[in-house]
This record gives sequence, C-alpha cells and structure tokens, in this order.
Amino acid sequence: MTRILTFLILIVIPFSAISQKKTYTTQKLHSKVPAIDGKFDDACWKEIEWAGDFTQFQPYEDTLPSQKTKFAILYDDNNLYVAIKSYDSEPDKINQRLSRRDAEDGDWAGIIIDSYEDKLTGFSFSVTAAGSKMDAIFTNDNSQDASWDPIWYVKTSTDAEGWNAEMRIPLSQLRFTKKNSYEWGVEVARFVFRKSELSLWEPLHKSANKTVSDFGTLGGIRDISPKKDIELIPFTLGKITYTEKEDGNPFITGRDNSLSAGLDGKISITNDLTLNLTVNPDFGQVEADPSQVNLSSFESFYPEKRPFFIEGRNIFDFRMTSGDGDGSAAGMFYSRRIGRSPHFAPDLNDNEYAKVPDNASILGAFKLSGKTRKGLSIGILESFTQRESADLEIQGVKSKYPVEPFTNYMVARVEQDINKGNSVIGGILTSTHREINSENFISLPSSAYTGGVNATHYWDNKNYFVTVRGIFSSIYGSKEAITELQTNSTHNFQRPDATHLKVDSTRTSLSGHGGTLEFGKFGGGHLRMLSWITWTSPGLDFNDLGFMQQSDNIQQVAWFGYNEWQPKHFYNSFNFGGDIYTGWNFAGQNIYKGLEMNGNLQFKNYYSVFSGFNLQGNSLSAYDLRGGPMLKSPPSFNFRIGFNSDERKKISMNLFLMKRWSEYNNSNMAEIEYELTYKPINTISISLSPSYLEARDNLQYVTTIEGDGTDKYVMGQLDSKQFSLAARINIGLTPDMSIQYYGQPFFFSGNYSHFKTITQPDSPDYNDRFHEYTADELISDSESGVYTIHTDGNTDYSFDNPNFHFLQYRSNLVYRWEYKPGSTVFLVWSQGRTTDGSDGNFMFGNYADELRNTHPQNDFLVKISYAIIF
Repeated sequence: MTRILTFLILIVIPFSAISQKKTYTTQKLHSKVPAIDGKFDDACWKEIEWAGDFTQFQPYEDTLPSQKTKFAILYDDNNLYVAIKSYDSEPDKINQRLSRRDAEDGDWAGIIIDSYEDKLTGFSFSVTAAGSKMDAIFTNDNSQDASWDPIWYVKTSTDAEGWNAEMRIPLSQLRFTKKNSYEWGVEVARFVFRKSELSLWEPLHKSANKTVSDFGTLGGIRDISPKKDIELIPFTLGKITYTEKEDGNPFITGRDNSLSAGLDGKISITNDLTLNLTVNPDFGQVEADPSQVNLSSFESFYPEKRPFFIEGRNIFDFRMTSGDGDGSAAGMFYSRRIGRSPHFAPDLNDNEYAKVPDNASILGAFKLSGKTRKGLSIGILESFTQRESADLEIQGVKSKYPVEPFTNYMVARVEQDINKGNSVIGGILTSTHREINSENFISLPSSAYTGGVNATHYWDNKNYFVTVRGIFSSIYGSKEAITELQTNSTHNFQRPDATHLKVDSTRTSLSGHGGTLEFGKFGGGHLRMLSWITWTSPGLDFNDLGFMQQSDNIQQVAWFGYNEWQPKHFYNSFNFGGDIYTGWNFAGQNIYKGLEMNGNLQFKNYYSVFSGFNLQGNSLSAYDLRGGPMLKSPPSFNFRIGFNSDERKKISMNLFLMKRWSEYNNSNMAEIEYELTYKPINTISISLSPSYLEARDNLQYVTTIEGDGTDKYVMGQLDSKQFSLAARINIGLTPDMSIQYYGQPFFFSGNYSHFKTITQPDSPDYNDRFHEYTADELISDSESGVYTIHTDGNTDYSFDNPNFHFLQYRSNLVYRWEYKPGSTVFLVWSQGRTTDGSDGNFMFGNYADELRNTHPQNDFLVKISYAIIF
C-alpha cells in the first residue's frame, strides 16, 4: 500500500468546490462477535447497513470504478470490526501476491480512521487479497509513516463474487479522548491490481494538498472509553560467528559464541502518549548497508533500518530544507549516531593484536510520543550507549584500549496545530553528553546542544504555504576537541585563503546558527512551485546527533513543476519540472550555481520513461583540498534517462543511464543501472540489479605535503570503475511467514596517473591551476610502491602509490515467522567477504576469483520474541 498511499499523499489535492461529505453510521455489537475468518457468515454482518458507491481516483478521477465495493463497520467496548467486500466480475484474475508486511503487491483494500477528529491524523489498516498486512499513520493531513506496526487481526477469503477482508482493530491501537459520542473521519479504499485502479468511498481529488481533512464521517459510536494498553516483548538471542583462524592471534580463533536477552515494550502513559522502550537491543536481523567507496571528504549517509528507530520517526524529523537534492539529508536528528562505530582504534605493530567492537552497545532507549486532544504533538527520545574498549595483547600482555566513551543522547520535539492545522509551530532540542574519562577521548566534545524552531502557515484551502525554520548549535569540550572540530571537513577553518575564518586553538566551545525560509504552492491546479533560501553559518555543527556535510553556505533555490494526472491520448500521466539554484559562502563568494530539469511520462500500457539534466556552472570547493584553499572547478553537464516497464507483469524491468561531461575533461562519468524482476508465482519474487560505473577525475586529491609556511596539495587523475550486482529473493510462505535473501558482490578499482600539484587554485585559466609533473620530476619505485618528486636536482618529497582495489560481498538470509501478533522468530545467516589490494586496473575475472578465495565471515543468529499484552 505504501506506493499507492504515497501517490495519494503527493497528488491527492483537495477539490476547490464545496461538496457534501459522506457519513456512515455504525452500530454497537450486541450479538456474538464475528469470527475473523474473512467469510462474513456471522449474523452481525447481516444486521448492519453496508455502504458502497465508490468513486475512481486512479487512473480516471471522478468516474465509476470498474468493480463494485461495499463495506460495513461494527464496534464494541474493545474493538472496531470492519468488513470489506471487493466484488470482481473476473474473480480468477484477482491478484493474490504474497508479500511481507507493508510491501504493497497485488489487490488490496483498507480503511483509514481519524479517531483524533482533528482532520490531520489518520490510522490506516489495509490488507492484500493474499492476507498480507499494510498499516501506516497519516500526520499533518497528508504525510505518511509506514513504519507504524500496530497489533490487529485480519483474514481474507475469495469466492465466486470476489474477495473479502474481515478485520478486528483493537481500540487500544487508536487514539481518542473520552466523550459521549464520536464523529471520526473515515476513508475506505480498494485497489484493483490488474487495472492499476484505485477507488475511494469518499472522493478525493488530485488538485488538492489535503488528504485526511477531506475524509468522510464515521458516526454512531457512543459510550466507549480510551484504552491504555501495555505490550512487553522480551526476547532472547543466540549468535555463532565463524571466521578464518589466525595463528598467534588470541582474538581470532575461528569461532565466537554469544547469548543475550533484552526487552522491547510499548506502554500507554495516557490516552494520547505512548512510551516505547528497548533494553539491551540487538538488530542482527537487519539487512547490511550496501557496499560503497567514498573518496570525498564528506561522510556517507546511510538510511536507518533498525525497527526501534524507524517506528514513529516522523515526529523527530527536522530537516534543513525540502526537496531531494544533495543537501536534503541534512537534519538535526540522525539516529544512526546512536550505536555508531567507535571513534578510535589502536595502532598496532607486528605481533600485536586487538579485538575492536563493531559498534557502541546500546544499553537502553525510550521514546515518548503522541498527540494530545489539543493538537500538540510530542516526541522525546533518550538513549545510552556504553563505554567501549578494545581488547589488546602485546607481547603476551593483555590490556584494554578505550575506543568510545559512555554517551547519552536526547531529542525532544514538539509541534502545535493551530486553526485546524492551517498553522503549525514547533521546536526541537537535542543534546549529546560524553563521559571524557580517558586521554583517548580528549579530542571529542564533552557535550553538544542544538535547537530549532519551525512555523508553517497554509492558506487558500492549503494550496499555498510558507515555512520558517531557525536553528542553533553549541558544542563544548577541551581545546583539542574544539580545534579538531574547527579543522574537520565540515568547517575547514584552517583554509589559508579564508578571510572570514580563523582557527582559534584556545577555544573550548563552538557555536553557530542556520535557517530556512520557504514558500510553495502544492495545490489548486496543475502547477506546483517551491522556493527557499537556507543558510548555515561557519560555526554551525549538529553532527553529534544530526547529519550535515557542509557549513558556511547560503543557498537559494526556485523550483516549478507541472502535473497532468488525467489519462488522455497515449498517456496516463506526465509531469515535468525544473529549478535554478545558486550558493554563496559567508565571505560573499559565489561558490556554485546551476539549473536542472526533470520529466516523467507514463504511457497507457503502464510503461514509463523519465529524463533530466543538470547544468552546473563554475564552482568553488572549500573541501577538495582537505583544508587547503578553495579550488575552482569548470562547468559540467549531467544527463540522465530511464525506462520502467509494467510492474504488474510477471517479468518487469527498469533501466537507468547517466552521463556527465565537464569542460577540459575535468570530471567525466558514465553509469548504467538495470533491474530485472521475475515473479513466477504469487509467493516468489526474484530480482537482479546490476550496475556499472566508469569515471575519470582529473583533480582527485592524493595527499598534502606539509612544508615550512607552504603546503603542497598533490592531485592525480583517477580512473575508477565500479561494478555491483544486488540480488533479492522474497518467498512468502504465509502472510506471517517469509524467507528473504539479499546478496551483493561489489568491485571497485582506482588507478591514479598524471600527478600534479596545485599552483593557482582559483585561476581563470584551468591549466594554470596546477602543475603536472614531468617524467623527469616524478620517479616511481615499483618495489617500494613510492613516488618521489625531484625538482632542481633535489628530492622534494615522496608519497605512496595510491592505486587500489576494494572487493566485498555481503549477504543476508532471513527466515521470519510472526507466530502470533507481535511475537516473532528470526533465523538469520549473514556472510561477508572483504579484501583489497594495491592494483588499480579493473579485472573482473581476477577480482571474482580473489573475492571467492577470500575466507568469509559467517554469522548464524536465532532471535525469539514473545509479546505479552496487558
């Protein structure tokens, strides 16, 4: 349901005309409760009024659907009962693809309930014809969070008339206040997979920027009380790791065993607020991050995959800007900081051994979240990670080496709806506290605080909006820690050409500020637009608990878009858009500018094509020389195009091509990605996703040679090649039992040549920005792998040959069985192989052999949890 609901969210746009909303009046159940079996043969379903009269939303808005749908709703003191009858004139064509929870595939039907009665929040419960659950929360009228996994019950069945869905939704999974009677918002939806047809009970319209506020009404509910449930889920976990035994190394014996236990829980503190907690969590069942090689000065961003931090994360979202550009990941809360890899590791010599923890262990965490009856959304997260040390053995003597301090993380977020959600104000505070009790930790800040405020106002039926955000950061620590902070890749205060920056080695704190002003139109017709200006001062830094790559930046963006959603002629829909952007630093220098265009077209056969380009002008980078002066880069042009086939077919495919050219061949790149998906039967899905990339960067950083007053920045031409092949197999045994496999071999090679030193980094003439070493100046020693630079008959300096290749294979095989709602069994086998070398010439066959001959690490894990509900 995720993809269709996302579509509904993004382009469901309220109808400007005033229309009468539908009302369904339910009844309290006085007879025997229905058996949840999907058959509707209980007496209660014969005594209640059934509603229908659905309207098509997709692909043809405001038309009659091809298939009829009816539903009925009952309730008692503890549950809501929902029956949805999906008639089908060709029942043998009902698609019953079996998938894991929240993975939309095949026919489905569902209900969304606004039990808050705030016209902003909806609790969604849907099910596929095969019986797979899909659930989500709508917030702020049209934002969706599919990470929410409530405990509810559903069964489906098929017959000669179509298929049925019968649900029991405990009132404890909804949020409402004590009243004599209720008028909840409600929407019922049905999707016919073979026709890609979405129909709705209460019509919604694609020219609006609203969803929940346009729902119909569920009346007739009286004399019920909010439920305060308690869910405790203790778990136990056993793990065995097999690796290659290393002679003499006491820490790599070939086998390692561990047994642990923990507790997850969910407690209703009030009718509106829920406490989620986890003690000694383990996320061994979570899929590994994809392989990558990062040669930039920026940290890589990885999405969160751990269930505790995914569920309900929308309340903690405080990103700097909208959109999906390069800076869109910047935000004040990045949950991957909690339980991160250690900051430090011991330096070892020959015959010295160490066992370093992979991550800081999370001792415990809790989240308090919810929304009050007066429209106040609250989110508080607190987490503790333990002090970690590496085990050392040096000349037979064992010791400990501290690698990560005990750390406390806190996030507090509030938002208040005003005037039925037409205005929103809010704020966020984060703090990070480290216990600096070792000399190893002296270069880490002892404490870091960030805060932000936000305000949004909508008008003209929510078609237009303006948003303001303001943020600050204050970081405290030793002189060494703050000096390290000033000179890291985010700030680069040490740049010799920076007139507005200066390293102060006596400082024990660093502060900064930032903000954004946005204006947009997302409703009221086909035209969309969004414009913003955002800034981050040189001292702003929220990387202790957030994510940001650059400071000292002022960015302006103006975007427009046009959507056509009604099928006509040869197409079902199309959209196109473009933007212009420019950026400055706080010294007033224009550091980048450009424009881009994108478009997408879906044909009547549900094949689609998309394309776009980006034209970047001259730019100045404060990061390419790793603390050196700004380096000017020439203009570049990126072009991309892609094709998607009809995903409803047993065989579907996607193709993506991208090419980058730059003036003077400074940075060129070509990439191809392909995905082939095969679904031979309703229970099996197989996909292969190969990709290949070639790039040439003429000015790739190699090293800095520090001199007396003048540093030399050595660059080289990097020819890199990258290949990966992601494979996925999903097998649905039942709606509650599945097997999933993920595997990816990854090859990367980097070959350096044409070494240079930077001379005039901002020269108008490209060739004056560097001096390329001649054969007489550059001497290579093939035995030692060292390059030596000779000028004027003298040996100036030397550096190691930077050529390399990196090979990796990662895989996960996961069996998952939810043997009762909230209780699961996981059986996991993970394998990893990693190797590297000093050869940078891409040789596919040799790399495959080298990776195959690398001894793997195999992890076998069993995790069993049991839900106790009070």
